[in-house]
Amino acid sequence: MKLGIASDHGGFQLKEAIKKEFKEIEFIDYGCENEESVDYPKFIQKLCYGIISKEVEKGIAICGTGIGASIAANRHKGIRAALCHNELTAEMSARHNNANVLTLGGRILSNEEAFKLVHISLDTEFEGGRHERRIKAIEDFQS
Repeated sequence: MKLGIASDHGGFQLKEAIKKEFKEIEFIDYGCENEESVDYPKFIQKLCYGIISKEVEKGIAICGTGIGASIAANRHKGIRAALCHNELTAEMSARHNNANVLTLGGRILSNEEAFKLVHISLDTEFEGGRHERRIKAIEDFQS
């Protein structure tokens, strides 16, 4: 699996830790490159374009709280970004929402907590069924 990953300065350390922890995954890193203050929308947009163009299958977006990255990612048609802070939200975002971007808060989660959420997100299959209808409804009203 090829994953995209992007962060701002608030998520940089967690982004780097995830890349080290998940050595078996090929990551395309859409930035940022260090902890100097940057504007997250630029990097989240690159990640979303990577998913939309099928350069990567899914993505991980990280900012300080995960909130801004989630909002920015969800502005793109075809992106289903889920801000997850615990195991249940990570599981349900994959199982029921078929999220293609896991959004995390670098200042909210420990590395170990984030690693669990990444594992859950990647290992949980989309349930389909009634959930496909709901995802289609969301896509139909996206402009």
